[in-house]
Amino acid sequence: MDISHIPQTLPRFSATFDPHTLSEIRRAAATGIYDIRGGGTKRHLPHFDDLLFLGASMSRYPLEGYREKCATDVWLGTRFAKKPIHLKIPITIAGMSFGSLSAQAKEALGRGATLAGTSTTTGDGGMTPEERGQSEVLVYQYLPSRYGMNPDDIRKADAIEIVIGQGAKPGGGGMLLGQKISDRVAEMRTLPKGIDQRSACRHPDWTGPDDLEIKIGELREITDWEKPIYIKVGATRPYYDVALAVKSGADVVVLDGMQGGTAATQEVFIEHVGIPILAAIRPAVQALQDLGMHRKVQLIVSGGIRNGADVAKALALGADAVSIGTAALVALGDNSPSHEEDYHKLGTTAGAYDDWHEGKDPAGITTQDPVLAARLDPVEAGRRLANYLAVLTLEAQTIARACGKSHLHNLEPEDLVALTIEAAAMARVPLAGTSWVPGMAGF
Repeated sequence: MDISHIPQTLPRFSATFDPHTLSEIRRAAATGIYDIRGGGTKRHLPHFDDLLFLGASMSRYPLEGYREKCATDVWLGTRFAKKPIHLKIPITIAGMSFGSLSAQAKEALGRGATLAGTSTTTGDGGMTPEERGQSEVLVYQYLPSRYGMNPDDIRKADAIEIVIGQGAKPGGGGMLLGQKISDRVAEMRTLPKGIDQRSACRHPDWTGPDDLEIKIGELREITDWEKPIYIKVGATRPYYDVALAVKSGADVVVLDGMQGGTAATQEVFIEHVGIPILAAIRPAVQALQDLGMHRKVQLIVSGGIRNGADVAKALALGADAVSIGTAALVALGDNSPSHEEDYHKLGTTAGAYDDWHEGKDPAGITTQDPVLAARLDPVEAGRRLANYLAVLTLEAQTIARACGKSHLHNLEPEDLVALTIEAAAMARVPLAGTSWVPGMAGF
């Protein structure tokens, strides 16, 4: 039998021009439109999975989980605010706007955070009565767009977060497509209904830390110096950005890595701008230490936090707390297999759906469609979020006790090793089985 016409090896795609790249070139050529999506970066990046804890054995003494306490509380805003925030757990809910999310989802986030003893954040677009009414501790985001911003709502908040940048799009503004700008969203944002909206990429009334210091002073005067002032930055140049945030007068710095991102932006931003949170924490902590402000100005980190081990590792590297966004939406019920049939109709599947910006979310979370939004029960969704937060806390406590720590904040870099050279260099902890920290003098 003649088999000369049969390939002797399977065809191979180019590593550079792989199937996804080829399809994107064809899509761009056909449409002339760049791709917009949410859901954070899809590429593999060094992350917390590349770190391991060194539990207690002969040289360390563990704590008994059922007899010895491991505290989890955290104070935020102790530098200047008259009323710093005291949370039961070091896991907060990141800013996600009404407009991006349904009113039911914002209410559910507030309910879940309150049940767990933590805070939630408004996001771009202003404060809704549902969210304020169900959030025991609510942080008000102050963004370049100024959508929905007014002094009355600022005074109603428990803290103010000035957003300089976000991890998925540092240097870029937010997007909200017209189909999500309903009558209520348009009124809150003073926008025309149904018209695509792109937020500014920088604040209109300052150009640097000196001007920002003046703005922070204004916000403190508006709130009688009661509210903690956070500054949120996307992870790019964390040492200098954190140092300048401290110079500007921040009580808390929020550092957002590129693995996060629930809001819509260009895919080229998501995949090619910013750095992983694992690479950003240690330079940020170093800046605080060099200024004598570590633990005095609190550091919250975000971007891909999924489980209690991630929480514990972030705290061990020097953070005071973490913030979650994508994981919180999944906990509410997004990307649930229970909506698989509807996801198929959208040409996707549960777990892969990242077109939240289109407003067709079958779970009723990232939509302004009243029929879809009504699918979400905010009471039940809030309970699910509270359960998830409880599990994260218990997991982090389990690890801390195994390392002999009576408080989550007692975890330290000495408790960690890395599985890869990249993670060891980024986290500045030894490669497992060695004493080598790549790039560190003296090792």
